[in-house]
Amino acid sequence: MTKREFIWHCLIGAGGLFLGFCSKPTDTANGKSVRAFSDDLWKWSKEAMFYSVTARGLLCKKCPNNCVLQEGQTGLCRNRVAYKGKMYSIAYGNPCAVHIDPIEKKPFFHFLPGIKSYSVAAAGCNFACLNCQNWQIAQVSPRETENYDLMPEAAVEQCLTYQCESIAYTYSEPITFYEYAYDTAKLARARNIKNVWKSNGYIHEEPLRLLCKQLDAANIDLKGYDDDTYLRLNGGRLQPVLQALKIFKEEKVWLEITNLVIPGWTDDLAQIKNMCRWLADNGLSDAPLHFTRFTPMHKLTQVPATPVSTLEKARETAMKEGLKYVYLGNVPGHASENTYCHQCGKMILQRRGFVIVRNAMNKGKCSFCGAVIPGVWS
Repeated sequence: MTKREFIWHCLIGAGGLFLGFCSKPTDTANGKSVRAFSDDLWKWSKEAMFYSVTARGLLCKKCPNNCVLQEGQTGLCRNRVAYKGKMYSIAYGNPCAVHIDPIEKKPFFHFLPGIKSYSVAAAGCNFACLNCQNWQIAQVSPRETENYDLMPEAAVEQCLTYQCESIAYTYSEPITFYEYAYDTAKLARARNIKNVWKSNGYIHEEPLRLLCKQLDAANIDLKGYDDDTYLRLNGGRLQPVLQALKIFKEEKVWLEITNLVIPGWTDDLAQIKNMCRWLADNGLSDAPLHFTRFTPMHKLTQVPATPVSTLEKARETAMKEGLKYVYLGNVPGHASENTYCHQCGKMILQRRGFVIVRNAMNKGKCSFCGAVIPGVWS
């Protein structure tokens, strides 16, 4: 590894270049906190997309939670509010996290390896995962986090300033800051910046299809293959996520899938086999699948870390079901973080953490046997 590669690995490969947090949003003219139109809503708000007025209140039509809000109420995602007969997002232009990451951190292993991603997140999530790794920002409202004043235009300019080739909507749940992500993505695409989406995939068809017109890639957390487990562990349902996976494929958005293997919750090999069979039967055998190791956190601190042997068995199961590219995450140094040609079995991308240290690809093909490798390579 060269000196330059080592420095890059320290700054980026070890987890991303942190750009910091700012104080709660203020008016730059007078330094005082600004409220938009009530004491409860900041100026960082915009009328929500995808809602309708019903006799019971305002129905949010963005995700399958289908929240119905009466005056002053906030949705389950914590950032949609009913005010004077309209629904507003209060997660617009006020991200609570802004980082520069390697694209591999999302993780994307078959999408433009080695590029940098300007990563943004606003507070909130439409799930309530017991194992949430970013609960400090995902399980709270934008009212409770320290936020940047970063409107879509500014985010795109920052991305260009830091010479990032993509913007990632990530960390919390971008479905909940849909309007901010969508408007930013439109501007980014006009500037030839790629848009990548890291999400739980819990979204209705209409907003998803509209969003896909602006997306280049998505990594979706498929959190298991049992509806009861989805409800108990995450507070959602399985079927909408499966439907979202099919829509991403139909809309030709490059798709990768992450499955967190949690002991006692999602480590049943029979369920993993059924999940992988569903992926193969629905034309997703080319989509990279990342089995990720669980570490105790949030409300599951009593659950042990996933044995590496369990992950290895899950990978073996997936490949037997016909999935071509299966990786293990959170297992540094494991051979399964490398990419091997599905045809000849040779290593074509060698990774060290989030850094590409060897690339044996030739214009999207294996340089050994000439097989076309599924992905976006240029």
